[in-house]
Amino acid sequence: MPALKFAQLRYLALILVAWLTLFTLTRSVLLLGHLGEADLGLSELARLYATGLGYDLGFVCYAALPLAFYLLLCPRRIWQQRWHRGMLHAVVAVSLFAMLFTAVAEWLFWDEFGVRFNFIAVDYLVYSDEVINNILESYPIYPLLAALAVIAVVAAVLLRKATSAALNAPLLSWRDSTWVAAGFVLTACVSSLLLNQDFPRGSDGNAYQRELASNGPYQFFAAFRNNELDYPQFYAALEQNEIGKQLRAELGEPNARFIGSDPLDIRRVIDNPGQVQRRNVVLVTIESLSAKYLGSFGDSRNLTPNLDSLRQQSLFFSQFYASGTRTDRGLEAISLSIPPTPGRSIVKRIGRESGFASLGQQFQALGYDSAFVYGGRGYFDNMNAFFSGNGYRVVDQSSVAEQDIHFKNAWGMSDEDLYSQTLKLADADHATGKPFYLQLMTTSNHRPYTYPSGRIDIPSGDGREGAVKYTDHAIGQFLEQARQKPWFANTLFVFVADHTAGSAGTEDLPVANYHIPLFIYAPGFIEPGEHAGLASQIDLAPTLLGLLNVDYTSTFFGRNVLRADAAPGRALIGNYQHLGLFDGHDLAILSPRKSMRRHDDALGASHESRATASDPLVKRNITYYQGASYDFSHHLLDWQQPAATYSERLAAAPAQVQPQSEDPAHAL
Repeated sequence: MPALKFAQLRYLALILVAWLTLFTLTRSVLLLGHLGEADLGLSELARLYATGLGYDLGFVCYAALPLAFYLLLCPRRIWQQRWHRGMLHAVVAVSLFAMLFTAVAEWLFWDEFGVRFNFIAVDYLVYSDEVINNILESYPIYPLLAALAVIAVVAAVLLRKATSAALNAPLLSWRDSTWVAAGFVLTACVSSLLLNQDFPRGSDGNAYQRELASNGPYQFFAAFRNNELDYPQFYAALEQNEIGKQLRAELGEPNARFIGSDPLDIRRVIDNPGQVQRRNVVLVTIESLSAKYLGSFGDSRNLTPNLDSLRQQSLFFSQFYASGTRTDRGLEAISLSIPPTPGRSIVKRIGRESGFASLGQQFQALGYDSAFVYGGRGYFDNMNAFFSGNGYRVVDQSSVAEQDIHFKNAWGMSDEDLYSQTLKLADADHATGKPFYLQLMTTSNHRPYTYPSGRIDIPSGDGREGAVKYTDHAIGQFLEQARQKPWFANTLFVFVADHTAGSAGTEDLPVANYHIPLFIYAPGFIEPGEHAGLASQIDLAPTLLGLLNVDYTSTFFGRNVLRADAAPGRALIGNYQHLGLFDGHDLAILSPRKSMRRHDDALGASHESRATASDPLVKRNITYYQGASYDFSHHLLDWQQPAATYSERLAAAPAQVQPQSEDPAHAL
């Protein structure tokens, strides 16, 4: 091209071609690892690379702007200086290092999550302390960086002749440089209009194909920009009165009386029959515990002997699903009983993360000590602000004396240290005669998968398998210690995962990859059994309050699934873009650009097809997510202090109540 005879453009082209080449190589390496899942024919392969080139060009249009402006506007007298030429040679080496670093980071991120950079990567940038320590503990990062630096320098030396030739070419005139700079700005503006996170790959089809066609750095900045998505702007919506009627039909039950005047206000009085049970509650949210790891679900590695035994002693939910793919989504669903609205979770919406009618608020109003107990540092994922603003006191790693922490890694103290602190908190509350609700969040089942040595037969840091087995070991030890406590017989223990170990698949929302276990264990109060009905994390709070026969004012989108008259189950699952409703057989998905789809036989062949809002399953899906987004934005989920009769009823309740097997909630 004649334009490339000029020094500024030749030099810039050299770097941009290197970026485009590395992007293509990265895409190819990732593709080779997933040829089977991507299910590519020749036409799909060509479209994948063509789409990928569009994304790659879109990214370099933005990324090249600072360097392009400098090259085009640099005065001639500086350009000719020896030091300046040396600096531009060094820029080539630094740029090559940045390219290689990005490629390796993409590969590691893909290996962990099965997707390009996305919302998770944005969060990891925000919480850099935990993430950097996690990386340092998980990978030989310093030798890796040194190797990348050596490769970058060697490549820059090999390109030295081409770089010198570019720098020795004639320079553009000042006038032409101005026009070219304006052209770069125009190209970037056009790129921003033509490209978005889904263009032109769409929302349909094979998820691996779409992810491979993407550009990681482009998706990172797009996710950073779109950290909150306005539901009416991006998703299919229905008329509010229609949604209101459907929503009340979904959430209505004989013991519920709606009291809100807004058509979409779900605030209702729940009248649970029977004497309120004055029971302690310990709710353990377990990091990344997929149901597939349990031996009772078919895993043959004997990783979960304690949980497999607990399944026989508990009320166990065999068709229970996580709401999202991150810890903050699990905590949101369990605490607020709300579907995973698009964009970032409510837990992390700084300035709008407090004041909700949470499960902690409900227990606090009953006179309980409501505490959130976290193995790590509670500023991560904005947990401290969320829980302290929604009826909990927070106990995290910073609240624990250093001598009481016997093992910790990048994410926090070991599970057994967390459980030791929990026992102390329960002992202290019991000594004062105060019932307690302790909501725990563990950390050990997470990369770098390290834990105290000598606990299990798998070495620390050896991978997910060892972390799962240690997690199970710590639970067994915790329950054994709790059984020796005077408050044990009057306590419900709830064990549930925050999310699964991985949610990537050939579909946007692979239902099987959201499957998690739920145990409710209370010997002498909850009869062992199995609840095979479909449920998800948003159903946990109302089900738990139902077991305790608590009357309360609810803003929960979940239902007490143990009632004999409970409606057929459904699971609300999603990620920050795609929003799904699974009815036990089929799945409806809402996506940006008002896309609507359904997957028939979602756990089997999963036939995907386009759908409309007239489809009953899609309409139910819209109902939940449009309703939740509306209620959140209109403060219809806010906490309102209940009448004093809450605590009065609790005070009048006996400290312990014998099992009532005739109650449908217990006779399972």
